[in-house]
Amino acid sequence: MKMTSVLILLCLATVAEAPGQRRARGLPACSEKRTVPCAGARHSEPQALLDGWFRLFDGRSFDGWRIAEDANAFRIENGAIVANGLRSHLFYDGPLMDRDFKNFELQAEVMTRPGANSAIYVHTHYMEGAWPNILPSGYEIQINNTAANPGRTASVFTFADILEPPAKDDVWFVMNIRVTGRRVQVRIDDRLVNDYTEPADKRTRLTGGTFALQAHEVGEITHFRNIVVRPLPD
Repeated sequence: MKMTSVLILLCLATVAEAPGQRRARGLPACSEKRTVPCAGARHSEPQALLDGWFRLFDGRSFDGWRIAEDANAFRIENGAIVANGLRSHLFYDGPLMDRDFKNFELQAEVMTRPGANSAIYVHTHYMEGAWPNILPSGYEIQINNTAANPGRTASVFTFADILEPPAKDDVWFVMNIRVTGRRVQVRIDDRLVNDYTEPADKRTRLTGGTFALQAHEVGEITHFRNIVVRPLPD
């Protein structure tokens, strides 16, 4: 199914944007008014779309997500998650697949501001106090069009780097990450930009896990919206 079709489905299922802004407040004691759900809290079931897709972000709240480290690094603005703060990560912590995704397509609309450095982690696990790529599992899919780091958007960071940015700052683009077996494919606006297969003689890092969005530094602003996933068969 082409990404353009997925975008049509998203438009049909669009949720109303919340007025103003809503900022994450870290991990307070579990309550009905929590902004970021607590570990072990009951989350709403993700919205099912057509053709096996599920919406992970409702456009209004952090229901189903859990923040690590800087409580002020993520906020919700005009229906999008905005990453802007010290090193921090926002992990999908909802009930879908019990947060253990192996084969899947993950898709999000992304917009970077000039100098932004961010990422989407796959096959990762919730952790505090470090970059998730120190784990022996998972990959960091880089989002970086103009920041100093040479690994550009769609890089499988440090494993298969892209040297020329496939997208521009201040413009929404669609990032689609497809993982099957030992293969990671990254498409930007329906164009295959990176196609990485783990070496057969190396231990796989694709052992299952959840997703995370990255805030890298104050002033490095990245927007995420229409975050959806389609689990694929093993």
